[in-house]
Amino acid sequence: MNVADSVALVTGANRGIGKAISEELLERGAAKVYAAVRDPESVSDPRLVPVQLDVTNADEVADVAAALDDVQIVVNNAGTGSAAPPLSADLDAARAELEVNYLGLVSVTKAFAPVLAVNQGGAFVNMLSVASWVSLPLLATYSASKSAAWSFTNAARVELKRRGTEVVAVHVGFVDTDLAAALPTEKIEPRLVAVAALDALEAGQPEALVDEVSRTAKAALHDDQTLIYPGIAAEFEALV
Repeated sequence: MNVADSVALVTGANRGIGKAISEELLERGAAKVYAAVRDPESVSDPRLVPVQLDVTNADEVADVAAALDDVQIVVNNAGTGSAAPPLSADLDAARAELEVNYLGLVSVTKAFAPVLAVNQGGAFVNMLSVASWVSLPLLATYSASKSAAWSFTNAARVELKRRGTEVVAVHVGFVDTDLAAALPTEKIEPRLVAVAALDALEAGQPEALVDEVSRTAKAALHDDQTLIYPGIAAEFEALV
């Protein structure tokens, strides 16, 4: 799908990856980019159209989809996360991650699918993570929410294909954003994620594996208990 002259909506567009994707959409000639955020005043780029949207509020999502009937590309980027190993995980934090990272994506997809179908099919671009495939002990509940989002993304791709709608899953390791600020690991710039995601969309690819971390993880999934988790267990032991 060509980005040029399209109308896009990006959730969580006021910072990090969402901001980078919004900017990249404009660089590639998008006619309009809606920045869907909880606080419209947090959108500082005058080229974007701020839209108030809490993805955990299904009624609000439905109202926004009804109002923005020109949208052709939806980027499900809104996300939240907290650090805790499995046995120390806070249930309220886990519920919040599921509400935003998984159920919010489900809600936005259901609401905007009819809009995209009317507008020649369009596309969903879902920001996932290497945590969709690899359960990191210190991000146990975040990983679970992203795994749920990946599973839904794959199922939705099959059904939405019948409507002419593309679905791109974007997987990446650690990105230099507020969400990952406290993690002591190598990170890539948000712009690189935006470029890879939109390259995959324009090439008609179902997935974007942004970095070596995501490519290595995907290649090892066939034998993850041998190729992935011994290393993760060793790192976890070193930390605790």
